[in-house]
Amino acid sequence: MKTIAIIQHAAHDGPAFFAEWMTEQGIPFEVFAMYEGSPLPRAIKDHAGLCMLGGPMSANDDLPYFPRLQSMVREAMEQDIPVIGHCLGGQIMSLACGGRVTKAPYAEIGWSDLTVVHAEGAHWFGPSPELRLFQWHGETFSLPPGATPLITGTYCQQQAFLMSGKHLGMQFHCEVDAPKIETWLVTDAAEIHQSDSPAVQSDSDIVAHLTQDVSNSQTIARHIYARWAQGLKL
Repeated sequence: MKTIAIIQHAAHDGPAFFAEWMTEQGIPFEVFAMYEGSPLPRAIKDHAGLCMLGGPMSANDDLPYFPRLQSMVREAMEQDIPVIGHCLGGQIMSLACGGRVTKAPYAEIGWSDLTVVHAEGAHWFGPSPELRLFQWHGETFSLPPGATPLITGTYCQQQAFLMSGKHLGMQFHCEVDAPKIETWLVTDAAEIHQSDSPAVQSDSDIVAHLTQDVSNSQTIARHIYARWAQGLKL
């Protein structure tokens, strides 16, 4: 059985619930720790799918592996191998497919109420058109040519897009679990305290209903990952 290639850009931004769900389903995966200097997968055809996580860097940064990673995204799509991108991963997908990544009108940190804007969204996110998901970003992606917009938000218009019916780019972090959020609130606290964005919540607001918010988020994530997994080349 082929593995899912998971690209991890930062030590404190691991696969969390994505890995938990894959393990529950018996789907093997391999994490490529780019922050440790790991090489990218040798060839995407050796893997059943490609997952890209978030990170504090910009998708526009001149990191040595970014051009090859964008090429790998295009190769995967050409070979019908499903791609999924979380936050920075979604931005890299947009760039790879001809979109742009720019500074967002407002930084978003914390729980965000989003709206499904396309009928296909029900297949990916569940029956509710209103979603509450976690955000931590200061940049945003544009829709690449041929993409279908799936979700919008009040402070950041583009929240998720679909390519060829199976490749999903997301601005939010549906992979979070409570320990991951709690870690970010320590390691990246300055971003909250120094921001004047109306879309940045306080530490106390983020954790006020953390158990329930994470549970609801993971219910949505199960819909997302189950739909995405239907196209895996196992």
